[in-house]
Amino acid sequence: MASSPGIATLSINDFEPHLNAVFEMRSPGGIVPLKLDNTGSCGQAIRKGGAFSRLFVAPAGPFLPQAIYPLQHPALGTLELFLVPVGPVPGGNGYHAVFT
Repeated sequence: MASSPGIATLSINDFEPHLNAVFEMRSPGGIVPLKLDNTGSCGQAIRKGGAFSRLFVAPAGPFLPQAIYPLQHPALGTLELFLVPVGPVPGGNGYHAVFT
């Protein structure tokens, strides 16, 4: 597994190659598979990587509360992301991560 990049250094380009890839989110109830569904630029930011957002899709079911969750990916390692449930989306439950 790759070493984990720091959240402050991530950019939109780090995620683009992994669209539709599955990340494993560790939650209090166990592992939840999240598919990286969408990437988008959010404009200017002070952070080096710019402002951007990610939409992840989990299987349909009860929503988890907004919180910081560890996500594991074979190429990106473990990322600690603040995820916010955004409601039902095509394919399941949507969770949004914003980097500003």
